[in-house]
Amino acid sequence: MDGGPRVPEQRRSGSAPVAEPAPLRFGVLGPVRAWHGEEALSTGSPQQRALLAALLLREGRTATAAELIDALWGAEPPSQALAAVRTYASRLRKVLTPGVLISESGGYAIRGLREGALDLAVAQDLSAEAEKARGAGDLSRARAVLNQALDLWDGEPLAGVPGPYAEAQRARLEEWRLGLLETRLDLDLEQGCHAEAVSELTALTAAHPLRERLRELLMLALYRSGRQAEALAVYADTRRLLADELGVDPRPGLSELQQRILQADPALAEPSAPAAEPAANPVRPAQLPASVPDFTGRSSFVSELTDVLSSASEAEGRVMAVSALAGIGGVGKTTLAVHVAHRARPAFPDGQLYVDLQGAGPRPAEPETVLGSFLRALGTADASIPDSLEERAALYRSVLDGRRVLVLLDNAKDAAQVRPLLPGTEGCAALVTSRVRMLDLAGAHLVDLDVMSPEEALALFTKIVGEERVAAEREAALDVVAACGFLPLAIRIAASRLAARRTWTVSVLAAKLADERRRLDELQAGDLAVKATFELGYGQLEPAQARAFRLLGLADGPDISLAAAAAVLDLPVEETEDLLESLVDTSLLESAAPGRYRFHDLVRLYARACAERDEWPPGEREAAMSRVLDFYLATAARVYAMERPGDRTIAHLEGARHRGSEFSSASVALDWLHTEAEPLLACVQQSLKAPTLRRAVDLLLATIDLAESGASARRYETTAVAARDAAAALRDAHAETRARITLAQVLSQSGRFDEAGIEAEHADLLNQTAGDPWTASTAPNQLGIIANCTGRFPDAVVYLQRAIEAFRADSNKPGEASAVCNLSRALASMGRTQEAVELAKRGVDIYDELGMSVRLANALYALGTVLTQAGSLHEALTQLSEALRMFTGNRQRLWEGTTHFRIAQVHMVSRHPALAAQHAEQALAIGCIGGDWMRANALTMLGKALDALDQSDRARACWQEALTLYEQAGSPEAAEVRGLLSPLAAA
Repeated sequence: MDGGPRVPEQRRSGSAPVAEPAPLRFGVLGPVRAWHGEEALSTGSPQQRALLAALLLREGRTATAAELIDALWGAEPPSQALAAVRTYASRLRKVLTPGVLISESGGYAIRGLREGALDLAVAQDLSAEAEKARGAGDLSRARAVLNQALDLWDGEPLAGVPGPYAEAQRARLEEWRLGLLETRLDLDLEQGCHAEAVSELTALTAAHPLRERLRELLMLALYRSGRQAEALAVYADTRRLLADELGVDPRPGLSELQQRILQADPALAEPSAPAAEPAANPVRPAQLPASVPDFTGRSSFVSELTDVLSSASEAEGRVMAVSALAGIGGVGKTTLAVHVAHRARPAFPDGQLYVDLQGAGPRPAEPETVLGSFLRALGTADASIPDSLEERAALYRSVLDGRRVLVLLDNAKDAAQVRPLLPGTEGCAALVTSRVRMLDLAGAHLVDLDVMSPEEALALFTKIVGEERVAAEREAALDVVAACGFLPLAIRIAASRLAARRTWTVSVLAAKLADERRRLDELQAGDLAVKATFELGYGQLEPAQARAFRLLGLADGPDISLAAAAAVLDLPVEETEDLLESLVDTSLLESAAPGRYRFHDLVRLYARACAERDEWPPGEREAAMSRVLDFYLATAARVYAMERPGDRTIAHLEGARHRGSEFSSASVALDWLHTEAEPLLACVQQSLKAPTLRRAVDLLLATIDLAESGASARRYETTAVAARDAAAALRDAHAETRARITLAQVLSQSGRFDEAGIEAEHADLLNQTAGDPWTASTAPNQLGIIANCTGRFPDAVVYLQRAIEAFRADSNKPGEASAVCNLSRALASMGRTQEAVELAKRGVDIYDELGMSVRLANALYALGTVLTQAGSLHEALTQLSEALRMFTGNRQRLWEGTTHFRIAQVHMVSRHPALAAQHAEQALAIGCIGGDWMRANALTMLGKALDALDQSDRARACWQEALTLYEQAGSPEAAEVRGLLSPLAAA
């Protein structure tokens, strides 16, 4: 017999079909195991598993009895070794599928296995596939496949298998796994995922301190994360360790990397490929708006701009091409830019990005917000997008490096808004439109766009209206385009109205323009020209359309949802949608996305002017804004209640006359809150006047999740400051106390405890006359949190006991649970750990009974923290791990990072410094509640873990950065870090 798979016997006629045996599978990348399908098989004693492993690792080749004896027992086999081998083989044959373990030439072999039957073979195939993908430049695919291969490991290879052969193979397989891991980490860095890689590399260098490649990758990851001092400290630690352990110097590659870091080599700062989630295909955004089919004229500008943009991919070594178009509103900047961008598309095969920067409006788009959307469009995962403008801009440039992408930045405010959004690398280009000339945009090709020539204007008018109608009344047509000031947008609106009315002649339109404008000079000057243009379209609207146009223009924010628009208009959603879609058809409104609408900034200004002029009675403007405020307040209160069942805060909010939207689940409700963040906060800021002040402040209060999640913290803080100032100016103590407490919460989470304390104390004092029950409980609770964070634990106890009494008086069980958990942390810090643990458990029980997932996570976090202080480390880790899972599921990103820090504390006390370092790194990568103060805490913890891992130079680099942050904040923790950095501590 050749030992190959047997050919099944032919079935007899009429016999019952024989069932196909379940496939046989084996695992050696962990314990040696076997399965029939999903059924685990017994592989016997350790020696029997050693025999099975030896045969599996020979990949079908025959192993002689002598080889097997040597594999199992080495140089000193037992006297009955041959008999034992035969016994083990016989037992295995009974367990496995018949014909798989065969006897041949006095030895044994395993043959006839299906493809993928051995986990090692699968890992080898995946490794080869990853190498092929990497060679083809598909780094995302290579990274994904390598992760699949690494996931096949289940602990130590050949775990528990005795014998010299297994020992040698175990070492080989572990070395191979480390090699695969290094390759995958190298791909992480090539794709810009350096922040995530630091955590894993820190743990790996602790486990394999002499492996220089891991140290090299860690240095590079730290450097690209902006942590140069730590990167250099890793080299110093490595050199010292190699000298002490092996008596050698670091290899040349490591030394060269150190020198490049010292010299701040620009080529080292950015990855060679864009950061992206593993994907089958690279992301190629195509965000350009559609080019108008009747684009007319501007031929010289089109040729000039197309040539400049296309040169970005043709000139060797050229830095990106930038062109900036400037001109008055309505002159056709966007239309020209989009047309040119479409013509230049072949030169930018890796994609095109587009954004309206809203530079003409009251709140231009924030560059960091735009960068976030661009990074997502380029395939970067949300978790990989940093918080600060500088870090986002750096990652954006890194993602674009090596790609040929065109970026269209429409309606920019100024050069400062544009600079962070420029690609900065050759092969890419940017096209900018703005109302102002960008003389201070270095290297930009500037273009001043004037009105159309009479010939171009007439040609555009003719394309829309039709050759036949214009030819019959050429002089009247010239009068029309002249009355429009030769502005393209004005011409387009006028021509569209005429085209839609077949009974009108061109002369009729010309007469209307002559009668209604009477100020043709203004059509050629600034915003008046734009207003005159829009007046033509507005005058053709039906009464209901005109009312919708006027009132919708009153609301701030980048866009408005259909539901919010229905509240503004006080109409059913269906009727509102019909009106809004009809306005979209007139080009006076844009459809930003299904169910969302927006005005061009200048159209919004004109709509507001119309509302001031035409809306009657005048109080209807205030009524419309009051309705949308009520809509947001009612809906936000519903989201708050879904997240915090039983919380009495909702009962203390101002009443809203609108029902608001309803949601099928808490997840859908959170989606709404984060989607509406900008319009909602804009509504708050717009409503900070006497009649609506209290509702505006309560809307801010009800949307605190926007700040706690970190998603809109900066915008939320700005709005809270405005609310505080408005309430103070209006001398509304009730609103002022709430605004100050809300502001104190935001300041606390960013680690600015002195500022937060001032706001909370002011609110607490002011409430003695205001008498607001919500502030009476929330103010001392917030003061207790601040006292806890600043180490004033006796003060915290006093504040929090007050808070508990006030929450109880208000029958606010969730509020009481919050204060109880905060009190537990104060008592634990004062050494009263048993009381602290009991209190924290009480807080957990309250939240658990109420079914509050996010708040329950906060209570579990508090319990885990006090259990750590009480020395109950295993239970602490259990509670903190569950809190981490819940924070992650509820998108509480900052709390997720903070919990990683607390888990690091547990591992450090448990004397597991490698795990402590890994979790501290994750806290740093994600960010924490407490801002720079908590970052300093995490750096201090990381330094302690690294010091315990004999990485003292890197530890000192962490402590030095922590000390700087503590000193900037005036934090008392600076004294401890100075002690860690002292010569005595270093010795």
